[in-house]
Amino acid sequence: MKRMILVTGATGHLGGSIVKHLLTKISADQIVVLVRDENKAADLKAAGVHIRIGDYHDSASLTDAFVNIEKTVLVSSNDFNDRLGQHKNVINAAKLAGVRHFVYTGVSIKDIHTSVLRDFMIDHFQTEEYVKDSGMKYTFMRHNLYAEMIPFYIGHQVLEKGVVFPAGEGRIPFALRDEMGEANANVLTTEGHEDRIYSIASEVDYSFQDIADILSELSGKRITYTNPDNTRFTESLKAAGLPNHIVQIAIGFSTAMRNGDFDVPGTDLKNLLGRKPAGLKEYLQQTYLGV
Repeated sequence: MKRMILVTGATGHLGGSIVKHLLTKISADQIVVLVRDENKAADLKAAGVHIRIGDYHDSASLTDAFVNIEKTVLVSSNDFNDRLGQHKNVINAAKLAGVRHFVYTGVSIKDIHTSVLRDFMIDHFQTEEYVKDSGMKYTFMRHNLYAEMIPFYIGHQVLEKGVVFPAGEGRIPFALRDEMGEANANVLTTEGHEDRIYSIASEVDYSFQDIADILSELSGKRITYTNPDNTRFTESLKAAGLPNHIVQIAIGFSTAMRNGDFDVPGTDLKNLLGRKPAGLKEYLQQTYLGV
């Protein structure tokens, strides 16, 4: 019987991108997706992808999900309720079923132990250690920040209001989430990636002043960058009606950016894609000018 590749979180943005790119490389009947709601995967089922139902929180539901799977990619859970425990359930089920190669999508950061995001992100690195201890071959795809998150940080009205975000002069090698998905698909369908750690990021890092400058060039208008203090920024987010946990996440990430925690550019993404990744200018042009 044919051994297959399983993708978790396939109805989400990153997981969906991985499956999309896998479909350009291997036949649909070689791809399995693990989802909680089969209805959300109707398009994948129609394309011939195998659907298996499971919940990270429910280890029993995962028992059969990994049968006849050779390789899997665990897209990290976006449910922060015992995320490490969820990941362990997936890893245990994969090991029990005889999965040969386990890929995990984690995070790229300079030093998790000194970062203000330590408590929020340490479980990524604990997951990696648990995978290592399992004895399965592994590849750790440590993703830097998605370019697609920039509107979350600075909003959609920057051409009118300017760029306002308390990241100081911190620099980030933003990369496109879809290209990260493609890199994951390449790892799953080619050899030579066992027991490797990749830092998935652009070669070029950018400050939020750079973002304002690029938008100024593209729009023909002067787009300013304002670096408010955390108190002022927190007040503005609360005034906009954002819930407290979202405000705290935004402040945590902005502080980490200001401290240079994500300033880890590199060539792994370019090498895995086999080409130069898209630049931030292209993303900003499409997102803010629609061209």
